[in-house]
Amino acid sequence: MGLRAQVRTRDGWAVQHAVVTVTDMTGTQVVRAAADEDGTVRDATSLPPGPYTLIVTAVGYAPVAATVIVTAGGRADAGTVVLARQGGVELPPPGAWTLDPAHSSVGAVAQHLGISSVHGRFTAFSGRIEIAEDVEKSRVEAVIEAASIDTGNAMRDGHLKSADFLDVERFTEITYSSTGLEPAGPDRWTVHGELSLHGVVREVDLDLSYLGTGPDPWGGTRAAFRATADLRRDDFAMNYNQVVQAGISAIGTTLKVELDIQAVQGDSLPSA
Repeated sequence: MGLRAQVRTRDGWAVQHAVVTVTDMTGTQVVRAAADEDGTVRDATSLPPGPYTLIVTAVGYAPVAATVIVTAGGRADAGTVVLARQGGVELPPPGAWTLDPAHSSVGAVAQHLGISSVHGRFTAFSGRIEIAEDVEKSRVEAVIEAASIDTGNAMRDGHLKSADFLDVERFTEITYSSTGLEPAGPDRWTVHGELSLHGVVREVDLDLSYLGTGPDPWGGTRAAFRATADLRRDDFAMNYNQVVQAGISAIGTTLKVELDIQAVQGDSLPSA
């Protein structure tokens, strides 16, 4: 019996200590409960069956209201409530923003043997974002050191750095330069750009989510983004493959790129 709900961000993170308020159809508050560290709300208050209004609030997030039905058994399951950061429908304030590698990640996922995934990341990269007054004219530039690939296995990393794949001795850097930006939803954008990888330049679009802007402990302002893209290895002349059986390749031909980015407002990172 009672109320149950999960409070999450758009990327699935728990919103700790979100507050859930339930009112009846007259607007009278009948339940008020806080989410725990896992973003779970549990309240054992017994309510008469019928419709109620559920309001979820949390500092830094836009409030959400929804209708929840209490069953004849006195149970109300609101499921997963997704909160968006306040200001999430806009980009950060105009000006220069510097990517912070210490609080960002550049990863890639490839299928292995057709049944599982191998996760890798690049540990050395830098970038700059220029937010324009006309947001569709904003730009992003990024540089990744190809030899910084890390999959957690030294032998596999050595193979990825070889001429079969990244060929890091010849192509030391992977670069991305945007060419345009257009809205793709309430808090999503499509970044059009050119990716230079393994000596080949291709147009690549990023599916970008803006997660919000806020102060950091060092007196600065930070903005957070998440972006994904799918790449085909053969588009970048990385055609190595090993067929293990019945046409199954050891390594998939498609890579899923996953970027979690923090950027600091200004032309440089804080010295601390």
